[in-house]
Amino acid sequence: MKTTLFAGASVGLIILASATAASAQSIDYGAMEQLFNEPVTTSATGSPQRSTEVPVDMQIISAAEIKRSGASDLPAILSRVAGLDVMNWGAAGADVSVRGYNQAMSPRLLVLINGRQVYLDHYGYTAWATLPVQLDEIRQIEVVKGPNSALFGFNAVGGVVNIITFNPKYDSTNIATARVGTEGQREVSLVHTAKLGDNLAARLSFGAREENEWENTIGTPAYGVKDPARINLSVDAIASLTPKTEMRFEATTSNVQLSSMTSVYGYSATKYLTSSTKVSLASESKIGSLEFTAYQNSLTGKYRLSGGIPAVFDNKITVLSAQDLFKIGARHTFRVGFEHRHNTIDTAPLAGGTVSYDVNAFSGMWNWAVTDQFSVTAAARADKMSLERTGSFPAGFPLANNALWDREISETSYNLGAVWRATPADTLRATAARGVQVPTLIDLGGLQLYFPVGPFTVAVMGYPKLLPTVVTNYELTYDRTLPVINGRAGVKLFTQKTEDVKGQISSLQLDMAPTATTYPALSYRNVGDSKMSGVEVSANGKYASGLHWSGDYTWTDVSDDPAPGYNPAVRLTAYASSTPEGRGNLIVGWEKGPWTVDGHLRYVSEFTSWTSTTQSKVKGFATLSGRVAHNFNDGFTVALSGQNLLDDSQRQTTGLYAERRVQLSLSKSW
Repeated sequence: MKTTLFAGASVGLIILASATAASAQSIDYGAMEQLFNEPVTTSATGSPQRSTEVPVDMQIISAAEIKRSGASDLPAILSRVAGLDVMNWGAAGADVSVRGYNQAMSPRLLVLINGRQVYLDHYGYTAWATLPVQLDEIRQIEVVKGPNSALFGFNAVGGVVNIITFNPKYDSTNIATARVGTEGQREVSLVHTAKLGDNLAARLSFGAREENEWENTIGTPAYGVKDPARINLSVDAIASLTPKTEMRFEATTSNVQLSSMTSVYGYSATKYLTSSTKVSLASESKIGSLEFTAYQNSLTGKYRLSGGIPAVFDNKITVLSAQDLFKIGARHTFRVGFEHRHNTIDTAPLAGGTVSYDVNAFSGMWNWAVTDQFSVTAAARADKMSLERTGSFPAGFPLANNALWDREISETSYNLGAVWRATPADTLRATAARGVQVPTLIDLGGLQLYFPVGPFTVAVMGYPKLLPTVVTNYELTYDRTLPVINGRAGVKLFTQKTEDVKGQISSLQLDMAPTATTYPALSYRNVGDSKMSGVEVSANGKYASGLHWSGDYTWTDVSDDPAPGYNPAVRLTAYASSTPEGRGNLIVGWEKGPWTVDGHLRYVSEFTSWTSTTQSKVKGFATLSGRVAHNFNDGFTVALSGQNLLDDSQRQTTGLYAERRVQLSLSKSW
């Protein structure tokens, strides 16, 4: 055994010693984009690649597209992406998913800013208003569809939204924006970059916004609705320690209040306090490009649950990671990595316990450029999660034994991709992937409360024996460049299976019967499987007159396979009916001299959703947003933009009706 291990280690050292180091320095995306004449990413394999050649289904939204859209928040920008579903619950509350499976507090999407996860770990969902990034400092948004845990990291089962900001080392981004709008909207933001000598650069950004909530059209109690407001601040600094070593420091904080839709479809007046600190060190060495990263995210989430019950969740996650990216020859790129995560939450609203887990993960990737026209990528990741609970239990709670939380979960995810540029105009891509979504800390026991049902008392709690949800996806893509329209057209076929779907708590089904010493209990359970298949078509073009356009349509078919004893409608997982069959976008824009015009028409077909325990239909609808802007020579831009322009108010979910909003903005860049 010792001989085998020694031999294996020796082979590994020989390979590393002969490896060609990949670049560890920050990537100048602007220079790369000019070189390739299209957006460039390093996210999939670690090496710069054209967006059309990555081994995943990726769409990149550029800074220019963000500005032209007139959108003032990230969900509005993401609604322009083919295949994405966006449910707007309020003026600042939204959920985003990929090709269906959207729900309140949707937990299937990995959201990153410069590689740091920014979704809220206590429940695994993204409160978009808490993201401490200004739209003016975003270089590009990479939207990756399907499970991508092995390539992008922990819990990327539905897809990935990777937000890349301007790099202060290469990009001098200085812009101030003031915006006023209907329904009390007021907003200011500032992004400033400073060069602090030859080897140090930093960017500071700040934003503040407030507005009125949409009209309370569904009679939600006052404790569930709050006018949204937010303040956030971030610092991003890069120091060149040596010609081959670079350190990056990022720190953020946000203070947000809004009306959020809870996972059981009731509004909660919510306040989020978030902070994060991240340090990364990258260095080119003889054995490759080494990168070490450490960050800590802290969250205090203050909710008003059903009946106005206050709940405060304190959640903290610490992540340590290391990776080596290296080449062997000119055509083989490898990446090996390790990640450790420690995640902890105090029980609420009934205090007394702490639930935590530690995850250790090993990952590896191999990208082989077989020829100049054909490449394959294989990646795998193995996660081992160790769960623990300490502290006391509320009186009358079942499962009142911390030893039940002493368990381990081990799962493996993979990504396989092949890209063939058959001709200079034609590209084929085939992918297969398996992603793993581990239960959240709320699911596993972070939630504890008493719930009155008539004269009885019911315990509401997490469940330590939940299984991970596993998503397997297969996709085939064909893209063709069309010189006649100076654009591209493509079609994608995909199929997907979700195993061990996590069902929500439901007052219509007891999960634990009462005993002589314990209350009956509601909890989370794995409630079955689900399958999805579909097709996506898209095209875009651009003309010398300044006119540009893009259009897409995505059709999906979902079927649910519930486990015995579970009803998907009761457990709020009836994805077959709650996923729209179709959604599509038409974007038309025009640029001429100082003028810029952009219009976005979006269509969503009929679907069902919940109001508490009741399902109801949401008829198919279309929305229109747009922007008209004039750029002045001295760096000033005046723009008029609007959302939901077709109706004063419109039913887009089972929540508050979406309202027409119009904004006037003034920005100055220097």
